[in-house]
Amino acid sequence: MHTEENPTLPAVLTAHLAAHEARDAERELACYAADAVVTDDGRTYRGVAEIRAWLSRAASEYTYTSELTDVRQDGADRWTAVRHLEGDFPGGVVDLRYRYTLTGDRIAELTIAP
Repeated sequence: MHTEENPTLPAVLTAHLAAHEARDAERELACYAADAVVTDDGRTYRGVAEIRAWLSRAASEYTYTSELTDVRQDGADRWTAVRHLEGDFPGGVVDLRYRYTLTGDRIAELTIAP
């Protein structure tokens, strides 16, 4: 994995990435602020209930492998993690950027896009 600027991730991002890799929706959900916003595949999910539904659906929709390939700090409270995915989703291979905005020790916003 290549890291730029600050290789030490905040604890909430380390926890989120580990929970995401394990496809543990409840552990992953615990990383978000109560009023968090997630945008994935052009859809936006607001708050705990919508994010929980998105996590549950996303975890079972496709089978894939995932490798964290890059992490960088983009600002005081902004981070980007890049995951390389291969699986049975349309296209079969993609590098996704997880763009995080933190508030304190929680994720306030997450945008996932190629």
